[in-house]
Amino acid sequence: MRQTTMKFNNIEKKWYVIDASGLVLGRLATEVAKKLRGKDKAIFTPYIDCGDSVIIINANKIKLTGKKLQDKKYYNHSQYPGGLRVRKAQDMLNKNAAEVVEIAIKGMLPNTTLGRKQFTHLHVYNSDQHQHQAQNPEVWVLKD
Repeated sequence: MRQTTMKFNNIEKKWYVIDASGLVLGRLATEVAKKLRGKDKAIFTPYIDCGDSVIIINANKIKLTGKKLQDKKYYNHSQYPGGLRVRKAQDMLNKNAAEVVEIAIKGMLPNTTLGRKQFTHLHVYNSDQHQHQAQNPEVWVLKD
Protein backbone atom coordinates (compact mmCIF):
# COMPACT_ATOMS: atom_id res chain seq x y z
CA MET A 1 0.00 0.00 0.00
CA ARG A 2 1.40 3.38 -0.99
CA GLN A 3 1.30 6.36 1.26
CA THR A 4 0.22 9.55 -0.44
CA THR A 5 1.55 12.93 0.57
CA MET A 6 -0.49 16.09 0.58
CA LYS A 7 0.05 18.80 -1.97
CA PHE A 8 -0.44 22.43 -1.02
CA ASN A 9 -3.20 22.81 -3.65
CA ASN A 10 -5.40 20.19 -1.97
CA ILE A 11 -5.46 21.79 1.48
CA GLU A 12 -8.70 23.36 2.66
CA LYS A 13 -8.18 26.08 5.25
CA LYS A 14 -10.84 27.34 7.63
CA TRP A 15 -11.14 30.26 10.02
CA TYR A 16 -12.08 29.82 13.67
CA VAL A 17 -12.91 32.37 16.35
CA ILE A 18 -12.44 31.62 20.06
CA ASP A 19 -13.75 33.62 23.01
CA ALA A 20 -10.98 33.40 25.62
CA SER A 21 -13.11 34.68 28.50
CA GLY A 22 -12.37 32.56 31.57
CA LEU A 23 -10.12 30.08 29.74
CA VAL A 24 -6.79 28.95 31.18
CA LEU A 25 -3.83 30.29 29.18
CA GLY A 26 -1.85 27.05 28.75
CA ARG A 27 -4.83 24.92 27.82
CA LEU A 28 -5.97 27.47 25.26
CA ALA A 29 -2.45 27.74 23.84
CA THR A 30 -2.05 23.99 23.29
CA GLU A 31 -5.36 23.65 21.45
CA VAL A 32 -4.69 26.70 19.27
CA ALA A 33 -1.14 25.52 18.45
CA LYS A 34 -2.55 22.16 17.30
CA LYS A 35 -5.11 23.94 15.12
CA LEU A 36 -2.48 26.28 13.62
CA ARG A 37 -0.19 23.35 12.73
CA GLY A 38 -3.05 21.23 11.39
CA LYS A 39 -2.35 18.30 13.69
CA ASP A 40 -6.07 17.76 14.23
CA LYS A 41 -6.55 16.87 10.56
CA ALA A 42 -6.16 13.44 9.01
CA ILE A 43 -4.12 14.99 6.19
CA PHE A 44 -1.42 16.38 8.52
CA THR A 45 1.94 16.60 6.79
CA PRO A 46 4.81 17.93 8.93
CA TYR A 47 6.51 19.95 6.20
CA ILE A 48 3.39 21.62 4.73
CA ASP A 49 1.34 24.43 6.22
CA CYS A 50 -1.98 22.60 6.47
CA GLY A 51 -3.28 24.40 9.56
CA ASP A 52 -6.21 26.75 9.92
CA SER A 53 -6.41 30.42 10.90
CA VAL A 54 -7.48 31.27 14.45
CA ILE A 55 -8.91 34.50 15.86
CA ILE A 56 -8.86 34.90 19.65
CA ILE A 57 -11.07 37.58 21.19
CA ASN A 58 -11.28 38.80 24.82
CA ALA A 59 -7.65 37.97 25.52
CA ASN A 60 -7.70 40.35 28.47
CA LYS A 61 -10.11 38.00 30.30
CA ILE A 62 -7.74 35.00 30.26
CA LYS A 63 -6.92 33.16 33.49
CA LEU A 64 -3.62 31.97 34.93
CA THR A 65 -3.74 29.17 37.49
CA GLY A 66 -1.86 28.94 40.76
CA LYS A 67 0.52 31.73 41.67
CA LYS A 68 1.59 32.38 38.08
CA LEU A 69 0.03 35.82 38.11
CA GLN A 70 2.55 37.00 40.71
CA ASP A 71 5.48 34.64 40.08
CA LYS A 72 5.69 34.19 36.29
CA LYS A 73 8.20 36.47 34.58
CA TYR A 74 8.88 37.23 30.94
CA TYR A 75 12.48 37.98 29.95
CA ASN A 76 13.75 39.97 26.98
CA HIS A 77 17.30 41.00 26.26
CA SER A 78 18.38 43.65 23.78
CA GLN A 79 21.84 42.04 23.31
CA TYR A 80 23.45 45.15 24.78
CA PRO A 81 25.13 45.20 28.20
CA GLY A 82 22.50 45.79 30.85
CA GLY A 83 19.72 45.27 28.32
CA LEU A 84 17.75 42.65 30.27
CA ARG A 85 14.07 43.50 30.66
CA VAL A 86 12.00 41.51 33.15
CA ARG A 87 8.21 41.85 33.23
CA LYS A 88 5.73 40.10 35.53
CA ALA A 89 2.68 38.36 34.11
CA GLN A 90 0.38 40.65 36.10
CA ASP A 91 1.88 43.76 34.50
CA MET A 92 1.75 42.26 31.00
CA LEU A 93 -1.89 41.23 31.39
CA ASN A 94 -2.80 44.74 32.52
CA LYS A 95 -0.85 46.43 29.71
CA ASN A 96 -1.41 44.08 26.72
CA ALA A 97 -2.89 40.64 27.36
CA ALA A 98 -2.75 39.76 23.66
CA GLU A 99 1.04 39.65 23.87
CA VAL A 100 0.89 37.07 26.68
CA VAL A 101 -1.34 34.81 24.59
CA GLU A 102 0.88 35.23 21.52
CA ILE A 103 4.03 34.36 23.47
CA ALA A 104 2.42 31.22 24.89
CA ILE A 105 1.25 30.00 21.49
CA LYS A 106 4.46 30.93 19.66
CA GLY A 107 6.45 28.85 22.13
CA MET A 108 4.41 25.78 21.14
CA LEU A 109 5.07 26.13 17.42
CA PRO A 110 8.27 24.87 15.77
CA ASN A 111 11.20 27.29 15.59
CA THR A 112 11.50 27.06 11.81
CA THR A 113 10.41 29.08 8.81
CA LEU A 114 7.26 26.95 8.65
CA GLY A 115 6.49 27.70 12.30
CA ARG A 116 6.92 31.41 11.71
CA LYS A 117 4.56 31.22 8.72
CA GLN A 118 1.98 29.31 10.76
CA PHE A 119 2.19 31.93 13.52
CA THR A 120 1.03 34.58 11.04
CA HIS A 121 -2.35 32.79 10.91
CA LEU A 122 -2.99 33.75 14.55
CA HIS A 123 -4.90 36.95 15.33
CA VAL A 124 -5.37 37.99 18.98
CA TYR A 125 -7.55 40.87 20.20
CA ASN A 126 -8.14 42.22 23.70
CA SER A 127 -11.75 43.19 22.97
CA ASP A 128 -14.66 41.23 21.56
CA GLN A 129 -14.38 42.99 18.17
CA HIS A 130 -12.24 41.71 15.30
CA GLN A 131 -11.78 42.75 11.67
CA HIS A 132 -12.11 39.32 10.04
CA GLN A 133 -15.88 39.04 9.52
CA ALA A 134 -15.35 38.70 5.76
CA GLN A 135 -13.71 35.29 6.28
CA ASN A 136 -16.88 33.94 7.96
CA PRO A 137 -15.09 32.32 10.91
CA GLU A 138 -16.70 29.40 12.69
CA VAL A 139 -17.16 29.71 16.45
CA TRP A 140 -14.91 27.23 18.22
CA VAL A 141 -15.91 26.57 21.83
CA LEU A 142 -13.28 25.21 24.21
CA LYS A 143 -14.26 23.69 27.54
CA ASP A 144 -12.71 24.89 30.80
